[in-house]
Formats: sequence, C-alpha cells, structure tokens
Amino acid sequence: MIKKSLLSVIAFTIVTASVTAQSPVNGFMQGKGKGNVVVSYGMEKYDKVFLVPAEVDGVPVFNEVEISSASLFATYGITDQLDVVASVPYITAKGNASEAVLTNLNFENTRNGIQDVSVFLKLSPDAFKCNIGSSSLSFIGAVGVKTPVGDYKADEGLQSIIAIGNRGTTISTIAIAMFKTKMGIFTTGQFGGVMGAKTVPDAYISEIKLGYAASKIYVDAFLANQTSTTGVDILGNGFTGFFPVTKVNYTKAGLNIYVPIIQSVGIAAGASSIIDGRNIGKATGFYGGLVYKF
Repeated sequence: MIKKSLLSVIAFTIVTASVTAQSPVNGFMQGKGKGNVVVSYGMEKYDKVFLVPAEVDGVPVFNEVEISSASLFATYGITDQLDVVASVPYITAKGNASEAVLTNLNFENTRNGIQDVSVFLKLSPDAFKCNIGSSSLSFIGAVGVKTPVGDYKADEGLQSIIAIGNRGTTISTIAIAMFKTKMGIFTTGQFGGVMGAKTVPDAYISEIKLGYAASKIYVDAFLANQTSTTGVDILGNGFTGFFPVTKVNYTKAGLNIYVPIIQSVGIAAGASSIIDGRNIGKATGFYGGLVYKF
C-alpha cells in the first residue's frame, strides 16, 4: 500500500496543477513538519460559450480564447491535524479577434499577469476519523481566502471577456469526506460555499472523486460543480458590461495521473473539460506539474 506521506503529496499535486482548477483542497493531510512545493503549467482553449438560453459557437468579439497558467503551490503540515495550503498563478489569456475589430474597438488580444493568491487551512481532528474493517473513513474541514495580488483589470467592458480574473476577494468553507480501502482504492466527496466580497456572486461548490493510489502510480477521475446563487447573465437583464457580477455555473469532468520519479520528486499530468455551464467557455484543458516533497 502506498505510504501516507507520498499519498498526501500526490493528492496535493493533482489538485493544484490544473489550469482549470479543481477544488483547492483534498482529502489527504501532510503530517507535522511535512510538505511539498509544486511548479506547474497548464493550458485550456474554447471557441464555444455556454450563454443563456443556449450554447453558442464563437466567443463574442474574440472568436476563441486560449488560457495558459504557470503556477506555484506549497503546502505544509503545521500539526498532524492542521495543514496550510497556498498558491499563486501567472495567467495569460489570448483572444483571436481580427485586426479590424481590435482597431475599431480599441481592444487587445492578450491579457496577462499575476492573478490571485489563495491560502487555505485544513483541519482533520482524530475524532473525525474511524476504521471500517481494513478501510478508513475521515472528515476534513477547510476555510480559505482568495484575493488579487496582481494589477490586472476586470472592468474594461467587453475587453474583459479575456480578463484573467474577476478582481474580487472570496472566502470559502468546505467539508470533505474520504473513504480509503487497504487496496488503495479511494473515493472523496466534498461540498462548500464561496462567499464573494462586494460584486462577486456567492456560489456553492461540490466535487466527487474516485481513484487508485499505489507506490508506482496514482490515477483518479472527478466530477466538479459550481452553482452561483447570485449574479446576472451575460447580455441578460441587469448586465451592464461589468463581468465580475455575472453568475458562473459549470460541471467539469476530468482525469489525473501521477508517477513518482525518485523519492522526493514526481510528475503529474491530466485533462479536464467543462461539459455544461452558464456564462462560461466550453473549455478543455491539460496540465503538467513537477513536485518536490520534504
């Protein structure tokens, strides 16, 4: 069976490496004094958009959008029951508008910069863990904040279709349940809420995951969802061209794989696709990451 410390590294790498981010936290704890650092690169692309009332071909103004992300992540076990997780990405968004459109609207096809820093605390008290035969069931609670650190803009009207973020601060609370078998098969389920400051809509988030973890390989499949509880639709009633206030719903499916190279280093890769949504691009993304554990 895979060692707990390695499994924690794998799970952290898989969660944080994708440009089309999964949940910011997972069902594994690092352990006191242990942690890892991850450098990753990901890319996603879309030329269709889920608007209301239907999916449309072509991204308004920009025709298609490609988003790449170079990210730095770190996690550390403060105690055996408490972890801290932090991440910050550098994002580049590129559109494909014609030169005539760019000139007429005074737009640009590229926006890039450092986006938002996020910091989460995860707590898993011993009282929230139990054994069921040779398997185990554990529960984790997490709270985190994400806030802009770059000087990017999100208030440029239709130019902000390719903005790299919504320039808003959010606070998230997440509950996680995880079941692991002795053979290495595991499943996790989580549910949480995201509270947006000022103009950013509130939302519910959820994720289910089924995976297998062994000493030489880790694989998982996941299905994630976000449902906004406030906000307006793009080009709908109440929309004034300020994109941060739009509600963003999505259902995303994906696969991840991790292979250790040596004791302290491993590589991860994966893909995900948004299969349904509201006010979001129908994107497919891929990523790769390099992790160092200590």
